[in-house]
Amino acid sequence: MVSIIDFEGRYPDVYASTMSFGFYAVYLKDTVCGDITYGKSTYDYQDKSLVFVAPGQVINISLNEGDKAYGMGLLFHPDLIRGTSLGRRIDSFNFFSYQSNEALHISEKERRLVVDCFDKIKYELELGTDKHSKKLIASNIELFLDYCERFYDRQFITRSDINKGVIGQFEMFLNDYFQSEKPQTVGLPTVNYFAGLLHLSPNYFGDVVKKETGKSAHEYIQLKTMDIAKEKILNPNATISEIAYELGFRYPAHFTRAFKKNTGLTPLEYRSLN
Repeated sequence: MVSIIDFEGRYPDVYASTMSFGFYAVYLKDTVCGDITYGKSTYDYQDKSLVFVAPGQVINISLNEGDKAYGMGLLFHPDLIRGTSLGRRIDSFNFFSYQSNEALHISEKERRLVVDCFDKIKYELELGTDKHSKKLIASNIELFLDYCERFYDRQFITRSDINKGVIGQFEMFLNDYFQSEKPQTVGLPTVNYFAGLLHLSPNYFGDVVKKETGKSAHEYIQLKTMDIAKEKILNPNATISEIAYELGFRYPAHFTRAFKKNTGLTPLEYRSLN
């Protein structure tokens, strides 16, 4: 149900280059020894970094010839945390769904905290099982993941310049979308669509947008859609149905409802007032 692994500079004679597990895995990587890829991209990590893998994800491992692995791993099965506080919160730790481009880079001080959490779990495993074991192990895993959430917040700040570039590209792609025929042929723009263009997982992309703008990626798209709608509504020759179709809404009623929710006015009321 749960294990702590210490790689201790081992070099495997045989290893699986492609892996998919039915459990959560967190790898603390202490040295440069190869690449891990998810999908088509390589994880952005070197030494002193954490990589998170959720159940069902497929990862590919490529070790450099002669390199040994240094670091630790935490593995735990979903059944371990059922009915616990962690079980109820596990989906809120978005970094388990960061597909490829962002591992968590940690300082030496942060690494000591990580190892301390791992040591507490290891202590419980070596102590033997009693009625307190599951609760204490789950609590220590939850504490570790809370620390990781804090470390990721710090990393978003220290990589703010990179993230601003992501927001700039997002804005450009969003403008291009509405200037094309995609709204009529594809429909309303989605978070997944822009995350794909930026080669980011939807969760990581959403977190970048939230950190930089204070709004979720979905809210950001909605606001952009409504801004364009306001311009189109001021054209007295365009019907509300035509505007709804041009923006990607399948039904005019859906557009009217979304517009009123955003502005407090129906499209016709907004046109009349302006």
